[in-house]
Amino acid sequence: MITASKTEQVLRAHILPLTNVAFNKSGSSFITGSYDRTCKVWDTASGEELHTLEGHRNVVYAIAFNNPYGFNPQSSVVATGSMDTTAKLWDVQTGEELVTLRSQVITGSFDHTVSVWDVNSGRRIHTLIGHKAEISSAQFNFDCSYIATGSMDKTCKIWDTASGHCIGTLKGHEDEVLDVAFDYTGQKLLTASADGTAKCFDVLTHKLLTKFEGHEGEISKITFNPQGTSVLTASSDKTARLWDPEDGDEVKIILVEFGDEV
Repeated sequence: MITASKTEQVLRAHILPLTNVAFNKSGSSFITGSYDRTCKVWDTASGEELHTLEGHRNVVYAIAFNNPYGFNPQSSVVATGSMDTTAKLWDVQTGEELVTLRSQVITGSFDHTVSVWDVNSGRRIHTLIGHKAEISSAQFNFDCSYIATGSMDKTCKIWDTASGHCIGTLKGHEDEVLDVAFDYTGQKLLTASADGTAKCFDVLTHKLLTKFEGHEGEISKITFNPQGTSVLTASSDKTARLWDPEDGDEVKIILVEFGDEV
């Protein structure tokens, strides 16, 4: 039997298991998402339920308060994403739904193309043609005005979402581009490669800004922190590394050690 200490609280309000949790930027409140199709906002100190966010018609998998330098610096809005194919914005103070986002979805394929789809109709809006090998990663920037795609052809391409036209091809990697990531302003773009290096480019000029070198294996994942002041990479060399995006200096190495299987 497990009992909670005086500093622990068990919050039992969802009727089905949780899928995700997230703090607001100050830590004063947090949100939970559930298989029961709802989200709940809680006061961290008291454990009091502040709001129940109802409106999704399927499992809520993705939840997030706005980031400190994101779309709403006042922390008055929270975003949720559901298997009902919609994302919703909510007012944190009132718990009211502000808007339902029925936006686009992008898919990358082994046929070297990327498709942009309308979620509501299921109609293909654009087919992005230009890569010469399989697509490894495809990402929207924050406002969905651009799409970045990484490919086994060792390049990354930037596309205009509205027109479907390629506006730039980023070259320089010596092996497959495995991941791409925009910063939250949409002005910088990261690429990670099987050649063991990562790069940061200017989205508009396509100029190489920074190169990250130090991994001893392929880099499979790369991301900015919300403020855009740090870059995190994960590699097959069993390390994750933090980097300074301005000068490419390695800030910290996180070694992942694997124990014997039981």
